[in-house]
Amino acid sequence: MTPAVPVLFVHGIRTSGTMWRRQLSMLGEAGHPALAIDLPGHGARMDETFTVAGALAAIDEGVAALGGRVLLVGVSLGGYYAIEYAARHPQKVAGLVAAGSCALPAGWLLDAYRGLARLIRRLPDQGLWLHTTLVRVLLPSAGAADTLAGGVPLTVMDAGLGATGSLRPLDSLARYPGPVWLVNGSLDQFRLHERRFLAACQDGRLVIVPRASHLVSLAQPERFAAVLSGILTEVAIDWPGPIVDLSE
Repeated sequence: MTPAVPVLFVHGIRTSGTMWRRQLSMLGEAGHPALAIDLPGHGARMDETFTVAGALAAIDEGVAALGGRVLLVGVSLGGYYAIEYAARHPQKVAGLVAAGSCALPAGWLLDAYRGLARLIRRLPDQGLWLHTTLVRVLLPSAGAADTLAGGVPLTVMDAGLGATGSLRPLDSLARYPGPVWLVNGSLDQFRLHERRFLAACQDGRLVIVPRASHLVSLAQPERFAAVLSGILTEVAIDWPGPIVDLSE
C-alpha cells in the first residue's frame, strides 16, 4: 500500500505546462494525482505579464487544486519559482525537486542571457523560427512536440528573466526544511553552482542524469521518470494522507 502523493509540475521559460505531458501520463498510470500549470506569460496565460507574485500565485492555485500539499517539481525557470514557493509555504510542500536550476540568476550570466534574448527579439519573427528549430534539434521528437504544443511566448523573456533576477535561491533553499532533490543533466550548462545549491539545503540530494541536457525531463524522460518514482517512494514514507493501493 503506497500513498498517492500529488505532484505539481512547473515548466521552464518559453514553454508551458504541455512540456510535462509525458511525465503526467506516466504518473497517471501509476495512480498519482498530478497537474502541470502554466505560469504567467506562457501557455493559456500568454497574455499575462510575468511577475514573481503572479508566478507564485499560479503555483499556489495548482497546489490548492491538488489538495493543499504536494511534491513540487520545477525545471529551469520553474525550478527557481518552485524553490521560492517552498521557502514561503513549507507546510504545502512535502518535497521539492528543482531540475536544471543550479545557476545563480544574477551577475554576468543573467545579463548575458537577457542581452541575447533582446537581440533575438529584434529578428523579424521575434525569434520564432530560431526557437522552434533549436527545440527540434536539441530534443527528442516527442519532447519537442510537447514543448511546442502550448505555443511559443515570444515576448516573455525579458520580463521573466528580470523578475527571476530578484530571487535569492540559496537563501530560499536554506529556509525550506523539507527534502530537496537537485536534478541536473550531465550536459546541462546551468550546473555552474550546483555544489553551492546543495550546500544551502537543509536536507538536500544531488542527482545527475547521464547524457541529459538542460531540459532533463524532456531529454531523458524515462530516466527522469525513474528518478521521480524513487523520490515519490521516499516522500510517501512520511505522507499523512489517505492510503491508496497503487499495486493493482
